[in-house]
Amino acid sequence: MQKKFIFILTAIIIFISACMQEKPVNLVLVKGDTIIKKKIIRYGKSITIPDFYIGRYEITQKEWIEVMGSNPSNFKDDNLPVEMVSWYDCIEYCNKRSIKEGLKSYYNIDKNKKDPNNTSEYDNLKWTVTINEGANGYRLPTEVEWEYAARGGQKKKSYTYSGSNNIDEVAWFWQNSGDKVLTGYWNYQTIENNHCKTKPVGSKAPNELGLYDMSGNVREWCWDWYGEYLVNNNGTDRVCRGGGWLGGDFVCESTHRSFMVPDRKGRDLGLRVCRSK
Repeated sequence: MQKKFIFILTAIIIFISACMQEKPVNLVLVKGDTIIKKKIIRYGKSITIPDFYIGRYEITQKEWIEVMGSNPSNFKDDNLPVEMVSWYDCIEYCNKRSIKEGLKSYYNIDKNKKDPNNTSEYDNLKWTVTINEGANGYRLPTEVEWEYAARGGQKKKSYTYSGSNNIDEVAWFWQNSGDKVLTGYWNYQTIENNHCKTKPVGSKAPNELGLYDMSGNVREWCWDWYGEYLVNNNGTDRVCRGGGWLGGDFVCESTHRSFMVPDRKGRDLGLRVCRSK
């Protein structure tokens, strides 16, 4: 009888442990698909996206501090998205968080070897970063994963922005992120005078997958080099997506691509993490 009880208890523990591993905290499981992207990939080219997990929210300053021990952000608050982080900072965050949570680091980082694939004249770091294939740790989304998730994955409704055709429902951008709603043309001094800034994550409506702030708030670093979509293995800039509080409405569109030199930082530039399934 005692042996049977121990067996049942062990089975329950294994089951609970498996469930916890399948549902990481604040990560959403995105079911993959094989898709043809006629607008931003050459006509007829298809790609298969495996299942993956992606953050429900942008990484907050509280989450960053818990892992990195300091807060680089310009706008300070635990629930605001972290900003003023470079692509390299984000790669380090992913590895350090993985180690902290007992996961295998997704990236190999060599700070002493210049990356031969980095052709930038302006990147002062050029660390060589490679992937640990099969690792279960945190990572940046690939560009195609980011866009697939932003557009709602298998549940997509073909909205212009992530979750809506009405930008004010889902995104913080230059016109609505300050003391009053701005109109007219983008003007930096007007934005500054209006005290525009980042907002607490999850303050707007989510998209079809339950993901918040995929449009607006802060731009989000992706893994990929910027260039011909899904082709470039080198370059001068890394991709960032989603638009932010400082940008216009068009950069908040789910299909819009932007980029930045990997070692650069901005008050509207943060991250969202992924994990492979």
